[in-house]
Amino acid sequence: MKRKPKIRNDLLRKEGRTAYLLLIPAFIGLVFITYLPLCAVFGLSLFKWEGIGAPAWAGMANYVRLFTKDPYFFDSIKATVLYALVTVAGGMVWSLVIALLLNRKIPARGFFRAVFYLPYVLPAMAVYLGWNWLYETNYGLFNFLLSQIGVHKAMFIGSSKGVIPSLAVIAVWLSGNLIVIFLAGLQNVPRIYHEAAEIDGANSWQRFWHVTIPSMSPIIFYNLLMSLIVNMQVVTPALALTNGGPGNSSCFMSYLMYLYAFRNSKISYACAIAFIFFILIGIFTVILFATSKSWIFYEAGDDK
Repeated sequence: MKRKPKIRNDLLRKEGRTAYLLLIPAFIGLVFITYLPLCAVFGLSLFKWEGIGAPAWAGMANYVRLFTKDPYFFDSIKATVLYALVTVAGGMVWSLVIALLLNRKIPARGFFRAVFYLPYVLPAMAVYLGWNWLYETNYGLFNFLLSQIGVHKAMFIGSSKGVIPSLAVIAVWLSGNLIVIFLAGLQNVPRIYHEAAEIDGANSWQRFWHVTIPSMSPIIFYNLLMSLIVNMQVVTPALALTNGGPGNSSCFMSYLMYLYAFRNSKISYACAIAFIFFILIGIFTVILFATSKSWIFYEAGDDK
């Protein structure tokens, strides 16, 4: 194999040094905003501290209590994972379908794009309070419509079985950012692939499944990853609508941390929950990355 010319090697080294130099601010931000606080959270979880006074060493006592005595911890994990899975699945399907429709040449396409994106930029608390009126058992709009067609009133967020799906519907409705990203991805699918498939006799469904989806797989992976992480950290629905109920069916891990840290002043105990929460999100992220190699398609043929 021929050696690269010396000038080219010098240029590559210079570009490498420039790249590292430009990465220094981002690296510093990552260290001070992410890694150091994470280490501090783990350190505090090994103490008993209520926000005032000197912390007292507790070792692994907070973690032992979490897994053996806490009456809410496992319910919070169940609620968090269930909500995230339902919301991510529903949001991905909904956003992709809407993006496919908005990518077509339809009248007032720009207007409808704005309409579907608007919920994402609205204040979260205002959105959930508005949905609370829609879900209200006695006077809510949804139950009024159900009564008009002879259907019994439903307890959307008042029952342990219905609260997670009901909250997931709100999150799916708020997924305008996913629609925008899918739209950008659809517009970058090479037209030549569709033309070649059409010449070979592929119908619309076959072109969508064998051309559009593989070409969109990196975008799908990105939306899937970001949506999973964001929805696992959910806390606003519990604060605005359910207060973790009914029972513990919507007591998400973020809400449980809030209760212990800011309602009960058990800062170190909340830090233990936060660190376990970090590990849980990390496990789902690693699984997603590990399984992505088998279905992500890159146009250049590089699957690394």
